[in-house]
Amino acid sequence: MESERPLYARVSDDLRSKIRVGAYPPGTRLPSRPEIRDEYGVSDAVAKQAIGVIIAEGLAQARPGSGTYVVERPPVRKLVRAWYGRRGLGSPFRASMAEQGHRGAWAYESERVQAPPDVRERLALPEPTGQPEVLRTDYVFTTDDRPSMLSTSYEPLDLTEGTDIVIPEEGPHAGRGVVDRMATIGVVIDRWDETVGARAGSAEECRLLDIPLGSVVMTITRTYEAAGRTVEVAFIVLSADLFVLGYAGEVPRDGAG
Repeated sequence: MESERPLYARVSDDLRSKIRVGAYPPGTRLPSRPEIRDEYGVSDAVAKQAIGVIIAEGLAQARPGSGTYVVERPPVRKLVRAWYGRRGLGSPFRASMAEQGHRGAWAYESERVQAPPDVRERLALPEPTGQPEVLRTDYVFTTDDRPSMLSTSYEPLDLTEGTDIVIPEEGPHAGRGVVDRMATIGVVIDRWDETVGARAGSAEECRLLDIPLGSVVMTITRTYEAAGRTVEVAFIVLSADLFVLGYAGEVPRDGAG
């Protein structure tokens, strides 16, 4: 029942609702703690908690000595997860953002490591020898210079070591999608799988994405296969309030399936 909700939650609910319907547009100063006390008939502690909730949700920002102001919310973007249609276009992420009038970019770090247990199982690797077995690459993607997506990918070194694609973002094929990169060494990816979920972001994920602690993130676990072998595993994390996912593919010409 509404009457059983804490007072601060009821006040923050009302403030949130007013922000979403435009009663407090971006850039507008929210009521001060004394104003909230008077308007809602609550204590200073309750007013402070209510404002704290709105700030924690990323809807407003406190400016010392000035007040608390509604922030500009970025538009939701569509991230297309397509098997066909992006071949030879370089980065699928950059292409998807460009189609919507946004600038997509990324930073990365790659290193040779021993595979963690879940990755070892997905890649069907043999028992560990203590030597690096996979190339791990950590990405932070940005949209219009704002962090928007994280990705950690793993590729087996016995497949790519000694080739010019061993480091995904270096060499003559830098920045190209996995399918195109693998094709240059004769590995033809013929199957992909993605599992989508949602959860609260970890402290590190929220820091990297520059979102409030505890924000909901979308997760994608992706695998690529070639002739029955998994050749890449990736764990992707996106800001849930910045993206919707779109999946697309071609229908076989004979109509099968």
